Amino acid sequence: MRSLLTMFFAAGLATVPAFAGALTLQADDPSTNREAMAKNAVVTAHITACHSPEKTVVTATAEGIVNGKHQTISLKVIRLSEPGSFAVAREWPHGGIWTVKMIATNPDYKDYATSIVVPVGGHAANRASAKVFYHAASADEVDSVLKQVTLE
Repeated sequence: MRSLLTMFFAAGLATVPAFAGALTLQADDPSTNREAMAKNAVVTAHITACHSPEKTVVTATAEGIVNGKHQTISLKVIRLSEPGSFAVAREWPHGGIWTVKMIATNPDYKDYATSIVVPVGGHAANRASAKVFYHAASADEVDSVLKQVTLE
């Protein structure tokens, strides 16, 4: 019994570094950031618990369904003056249903990626329905967010 408890304790300690200081993306409200508003941002996000935010690279795509067909459009990511803050302006058509997928990587975290998929309706992001992933979101995960948007 004692060796079993020791094993569980050691396993618990081994997982602490994996989660302490984890790199994540969180959606923000663009209307609370003057710089983002001046750049016509529809989606803003920031990274959390990053040791070196200046090394973080964020990519973004608009993923949508227009007339029953899936579309993916690469987006320009705007690095905001606040370290670790990023924005995306609308570069996709107004028709259909859309999400913005942002993926963050940082060499300090080796092969780890984090992502967020944010539904966008009209001219505003729906942060309450955003999904955070502790990996680059897959096509199936983006599709599940798109399906959720169609049900709302």
